[in-house]
Amino acid sequence: MIDIKSAPYAALILRLTTGLLFVAHGLTKLLVFTPAGTAGFFEMLGLPGWLGVATMVAEIAGGAALILGVKTREVSAVLVFVLLGAAFFAHMPNGFGWTNANGGWEYPVMWAMVQASLVALGDGAYALVPSRKLP
Repeated sequence: MIDIKSAPYAALILRLTTGLLFVAHGLTKLLVFTPAGTAGFFEMLGLPGWLGVATMVAEIAGGAALILGVKTREVSAVLVFVLLGAAFFAHMPNGFGWTNANGGWEYPVMWAMVQASLVALGDGAYALVPSRKLP
């Protein structure tokens, strides 16, 4: 059963939490690791360097969109793939547990499922630019 009164606020909490974490993660790539360092890390993983910069932009822009409630479903759907990419390419070799050396895949997969939940839930309360309704 869904509590119709509290569900919009639950989606808002998920939007704000994941949005803030995405912005923080993206800004870390931008300001600490730098775009060149981020690209180098992606190349070390066997991926094209531009994908690191694209990921950084997706995290910052996507996080801001989630905070503001701009097309939550669409943004969250894109971020599911960003997170699954992180899990598969960067964390899979480290095993399951996030507490493993260099972090295992459990944490990014959990966040991917949170984003998938936002795709299903929708914008929640106080969205500036609502998503399309699901068919």
